[in-house]
Amino acid sequence: MANPVPADWEAHRPAVFGAAYRILGTVAEAEDVTQDVWLRASAADLSEVRDLRAWLVTVAARTSYNVLKSARVRREAYVGPWLPEPLLTGPDAAEQVMVDESVGTAMLVVMERLSPSERVALVLHDVFDFPFDQVAEVLGATPAASRKLASRARAKVAAADGRPRASKAETERALKAFKAAADRGDLAELVRLLHPEAVYLADGGGQVPASRRPVFGVETIARLVVRPIRLRRPDAFRIVEVNGLPAMATYKAGVLCWLDTAEVADGRITAFRRLVNPEKLARIGHI
Repeated sequence: MANPVPADWEAHRPAVFGAAYRILGTVAEAEDVTQDVWLRASAADLSEVRDLRAWLVTVAARTSYNVLKSARVRREAYVGPWLPEPLLTGPDAAEQVMVDESVGTAMLVVMERLSPSERVALVLHDVFDFPFDQVAEVLGATPAASRKLASRARAKVAAADGRPRASKAETERALKAFKAAADRGDLAELVRLLHPEAVYLADGGGQVPASRRPVFGVETIARLVVRPIRLRRPDAFRIVEVNGLPAMATYKAGVLCWLDTAEVADGRITAFRRLVNPEKLARIGHI
């Protein structure tokens, strides 16, 4: 096979970017990895490659694995909760990507707790259906060790994220109801909309004020949601699709203030996540 022509590359680019984004959790780094894969493919002799998609995803995974290992120190020093950089997946999406549960914000938050090798093994085997001998080549491990890494990762994900997923429609309804109650300052309604064991996560990255630890307690969460509305007086919002599910983007004078995502079960919010880190908000854009 000759070097990939543009049509070949465009057909496989979503898988390349998707692998990198799932492993890294940031759009910027995934885009860098995707560009690097394209450059390597353009310069390589691919005449003996039987499965171009697998070859490209393998290169993306190996590159992402190296990036993730070097990024762990930065992640461990991150100020406050870390949330993945949001990926637009609806009509406004600039980057085509495979959308499934593994690209969801909730899954990426859980995957951040995995070791780099566990994360790569899980993504390659469970998402891209790579056999463990191919996973082992990326990790520099044995197939048996790679199988154990994926199994351990799967168990950690299941233990941390056992609730069923709500539909897009149910998630959007919950977000809209929550926002309406917050705008009114209706603490009682906010409490009613929250699951008793709900958690609030805010990612400011140390750049803007945000809670530096996960917050529990429905009354406390309700007050945290209302306070910035009273202080900043936002004047517009819109629903955008982020990581496969609806999210609430809130603006003031056309500038994006924060992005809210939520996990919903039985009509109530089990996890409410607010992204205020300006670097991560930049790709969502203003209005």
